[in-house]
Amino acid sequence: MSNSVNANTSGRDIAGSAAALQERAEDVAARLALIANARRLLILCELAKGERSVGALQRAVGLSQSALSQHLARLREAGMVDTRREGQTIHYRLCDPDLEILMDALYEAFCRDG
Repeated sequence: MSNSVNANTSGRDIAGSAAALQERAEDVAARLALIANARRLLILCELAKGERSVGALQRAVGLSQSALSQHLARLREAGMVDTRREGQTIHYRLCDPDLEILMDALYEAFCRDG
C-alpha cells in the first residue's frame, strides 16, 4: 500500500514540477521576446557595461528621447531595469540578476568592441 502512495505522491510531484516548469518557460519566453527587439537589445548591451544616464543611453543607441523612453518604460515594467535619480538626471541600470547573467553572455558574444 505504501508503494501506491509513494507512486501517487511522486506522480503529483512530477506533474507539479511540469506545471512549474511550463509557467517558468512562458515567463522566460515573454522576457526573451521583450529583449528580442533590436533597439531594446542595444539598450541592454549598453547597460551591461554599467549604469547609464538617459542622455548617455540616447547618444549610445541613437534613439530620440521619446523612443528611448518608451523602450525603457517597457524594460522597467518587466522588472529588467531600475532607475536612480541624481538631481535632474535619471540613471538606468540592470536590476535582474538572471538578466545580468544573460546580458554578460550576450555582451561577450555580440556587443563588445572588436
